[in-house]
Amino acid sequence: MEKDQALNRQDRLKRLEETMFDVLVIGGGITGAGIALDAATRGLKTALIEMQDFAAGTSSRSTKLVHGGLRYLKQFEVKMVAEVGKERAIVYENGPHVTTPEWMLLPFYQGGTFGAFTTSIGLRVYDFLAGVKREERRKMLSKEAALDKEPLLRREGMKGGGYYVEYRTDDARLTIEVMKQAVEAGAAVANYVKAEELLYEDGKLVGVIAGDCAVDGGTYRIKARKVVNATGPWVDTLREQDHSKKGKTLRLTKGVHLVFDGRRFPLRQAIYFDTPDKRMVFAIPRDGKTYVGTTDTDYDGDKAHPHISSEDRDYLLRAIDGLFPGLGLGPQDVESGWAGLRPLIYEEGKSPSEVSRKDEIFVSPSGMITIAGGKLTGYRRMAETVTDLLVRELVGAGVASEFGPCVTRTLPISGGDVAGGSKGFPAYVRSMTEEGMRLGLSEAAAERLARRYGSNAKAVFARVPDRQGRGYGLPAEAEAELLYSIEEEMTLKPVDFFVRRTGALFFDIAWVREWKESVIELMADKLGYSEEQVRQYTEELEREFGLAFAE
Repeated sequence: MEKDQALNRQDRLKRLEETMFDVLVIGGGITGAGIALDAATRGLKTALIEMQDFAAGTSSRSTKLVHGGLRYLKQFEVKMVAEVGKERAIVYENGPHVTTPEWMLLPFYQGGTFGAFTTSIGLRVYDFLAGVKREERRKMLSKEAALDKEPLLRREGMKGGGYYVEYRTDDARLTIEVMKQAVEAGAAVANYVKAEELLYEDGKLVGVIAGDCAVDGGTYRIKARKVVNATGPWVDTLREQDHSKKGKTLRLTKGVHLVFDGRRFPLRQAIYFDTPDKRMVFAIPRDGKTYVGTTDTDYDGDKAHPHISSEDRDYLLRAIDGLFPGLGLGPQDVESGWAGLRPLIYEEGKSPSEVSRKDEIFVSPSGMITIAGGKLTGYRRMAETVTDLLVRELVGAGVASEFGPCVTRTLPISGGDVAGGSKGFPAYVRSMTEEGMRLGLSEAAAERLARRYGSNAKAVFARVPDRQGRGYGLPAEAEAELLYSIEEEMTLKPVDFFVRRTGALFFDIAWVREWKESVIELMADKLGYSEEQVRQYTEELEREFGLAFAE
């Protein structure tokens, strides 16, 4: 993003008020970010506001897979499998630093949901529909081969397994990289800015009065020819403000994931398995940890802070015990976790796990365009569909004779501009790791930064201090990463850094505990926190610690 974005916040908010935009996107998750990128690259004057941090809602609390929708074959949603399978390949190619192929083992047992024949046929159909690369097509494994891949699996009743590729991602970083690319294309974006009131002229929606939720509490009038409601779990709230909540509505379900230390749950192979109540759950190794999820239950609580209940925790522990009986995991073994909300289109008579993940667009009498439902994997296609509609309406209104074509299918996102794309990424990581080591970083730290930031790694390395830190006590690589996130990624609060920019609160909670005071000290110095802000932001971080554990 523009250098020193967080530091020039008031100037940017003033520019939001002084410009007449073609489109204002409300919502800074992956859907809103995708729309902002598509619209800006086609030449629309584009603005985006988010009342929390970017990706603070659903887009940082998923299963962290850009997957091809194998589960939708069970519901005969053939079109969705084909669409998300093809989109998965696009997401990977445009951002290889935030997406990684991951072989997934689907074990089947006597009396389970899947058998050898149905699994083989299902995966073959999946390969065809999703356009899976030849080298990533499914394999069928014997019981012995499946257990060789993952010895922790229950042996009793096992019949074999299917082996196929999913794509693991960092959902929050994917969102932020898409947002940064939108800014690069000319979009004006701001986090912690809430649409408090909708503005109308002659019955048509023409903008919002927005409040600054982070710094000065000021209000700003943002005008736009079109307004897009991409607020995820809050889309019906905005529709109510617009007096257009009619017909189909949102149904929120909660998904919970638990994280364990890899020494206590030494999983070496990602697993996708069914439970006794016929649900599907993932167990995935990541960076020395193992995380397991997800649950799927209706939710009507606090949308901004969904929590892990003891029932959620115990359900997943029972699922783990059923497939990995030798581990004996209990509540005391849960290091951290997260709860996220799925904004689904309500379908009467269906259970949460049966409700479709399809997306739909609603256009209200005032002209507000709402995008609801959908999946992380399909964000780019959803954005293209919404932007196509925006272009038609703006051209029809005489705003312009034409706009440019959609280019996001082949456009690398921020950090993804690596020579050779996904095939060239391993060589790039090796080269950048060596560069980081020359700056004094350890091989592990340099490689981690190269993988996380892709083609932006040079900008992170440029902030590595000459000596071990500049007086804040942080490791050199952590200080460089924090400064980059403040200056280039609109990091305003410690929770932004620990949850969305690094994922450390989920996957390295001990590191957060060790360095949280140093991070707050540096941020307070760099961003000019008042004593009240230091207190408030420290409390917010402590609340996130609380949300990471079952109540």
